[in-house]
Amino acid sequence: MRAVAMYGAVTSLSSLVISALAIAPAGGTTTAEAESYGTTVAAERAAAAGISFGHCPKAEMLPSPIQCGTVKVPLDYADPLGRQISLTVSRVKASGKPAEHQGAFVYNPGGPGASSMYFPLAAELPEWKRIAQAYDIVGYSPRGVGRSAPLSCQDSADFTRAPTLAPVHPSPSYKKERIAQAQAYAQGCARNAGPALRHYTSLNNARDLDVLRAALRQPQLTFMGASYGTYFGALYATLFPSHVRRMVFDSAVNPDPGRIWYRSNLAQSFAFESRWADFRAWVAKHDQTYHLGATPEEVARSYEQARAQLALEPAGGKVGPGQLHAAFLATGYHDDYWPLRAGALAAYLKGDEEPLVEQAAPRPEQADKAENGNAVYTAVECNDSPWPTDWEVWDRDNTKLARIAPFETWDNVWMNLPCAYWPAPRQQPLDVRTKRGALPPTLILAAERDAATPYEGARELQRRLKGSVLITEEDAGTHGIGGGNNQCVNAYLENYLLHGETPVRRASCAPHPEPDPVSLERHAATPRLPHVV
Repeated sequence: MRAVAMYGAVTSLSSLVISALAIAPAGGTTTAEAESYGTTVAAERAAAAGISFGHCPKAEMLPSPIQCGTVKVPLDYADPLGRQISLTVSRVKASGKPAEHQGAFVYNPGGPGASSMYFPLAAELPEWKRIAQAYDIVGYSPRGVGRSAPLSCQDSADFTRAPTLAPVHPSPSYKKERIAQAQAYAQGCARNAGPALRHYTSLNNARDLDVLRAALRQPQLTFMGASYGTYFGALYATLFPSHVRRMVFDSAVNPDPGRIWYRSNLAQSFAFESRWADFRAWVAKHDQTYHLGATPEEVARSYEQARAQLALEPAGGKVGPGQLHAAFLATGYHDDYWPLRAGALAAYLKGDEEPLVEQAAPRPEQADKAENGNAVYTAVECNDSPWPTDWEVWDRDNTKLARIAPFETWDNVWMNLPCAYWPAPRQQPLDVRTKRGALPPTLILAAERDAATPYEGARELQRRLKGSVLITEEDAGTHGIGGGNNQCVNAYLENYLLHGETPVRRASCAPHPEPDPVSLERHAATPRLPHVV
């Protein structure tokens, strides 16, 4: 259906402005009211313009038949006719018969700072094929990400400089050094972005999503967000409940305003200790393959041995303790990484550093993307909510936490510490909440041992979104389970997206099988997974 039929006869920008002014709030409005009005203006304008899809730019590296386009959104929703920025969008059309078509299905993989421009490639995967028959599969880069008004806070070569240290119990002098780096990083964000910095927020990501919905000419949104994508998806459901058709929250952020974002990161650091233990127990169980130790404690000693050796002599001149830690942090997100990381560690301790260098060394060609993603992550989280501005609070809380959860704690501090010195105004988080009947049924997917978004977050989201349904993968910890290797979870996801059907309130799935160990010989011959920053 054409936009003029769906949204009314808006034939020119001038008539759009006139119609928008007719619903503009009266004088003395709050910022929230002005931004709500601005979202309506922007959505109507986007519906009239649509998206002109065509060949994807080479920079996106997306093959035909995937198409690309852009949608314009206001930088500041309180000033909807002011500065506009363009968000990049990708799409592959539904492959099924016209009678099967259910509109557009939009996906966000989280971050903040991640892009889903690649998502239309999933249409060819077995797990998504039936969904791709019914829906146009749509990805996009949120504001600040990729080519969508890109944000940068630091020279990318400096950001990815290696090797680096990663002390588990940092000294006072090391802490002072990291404080100075955090202050410089925050200043770099302000210097590069200028007044625009304050507009990189989760609330604006939710508003952008509604403008994208309108530009796709969808009266209601079908959306799946993973990880951080669940948070601004929950904001969307709170702000625009009547615009929701179907919505999936995969690995949910705890939306409690008191947890956004400082306490959320403390909870994540605590949870990663259990996932690190899961990985070590799995490696110990397969000691005949890896020879890293027959108990989790012995595996930990092997890891610490590698850390100590890398501090003295970085592998390949680029992999120090910091790069080792970043690579092994991936084991807490996805157990698909377990064989790769265990094999690399085993090879390194036997004198072959090549697998570890391949998996852990920074890649120069990925430096700009890595720095951009971190810049957006930092800006959104720092802008979204108040953070402690006294270093003593950070030091006290994390010194205490590191006694029981040393694996991720201090690394997480250094990633987030620019928020203590952030120059832009802080928002108060929106209270995510809907009344019963305001939303259609929504689907929450969660793994019971997820470390990146601990399980309590899924339960809290279900309490706040009335009528939502929680699907739990029991005794598993992979982060992002929809469309993965648990067929039970996938069946619930597919049935919901294709038919709108859900269990009454909750359902459980048995855990997916643990990964098979890979011998060192097989590992050496197996193509590597992409490096995770």
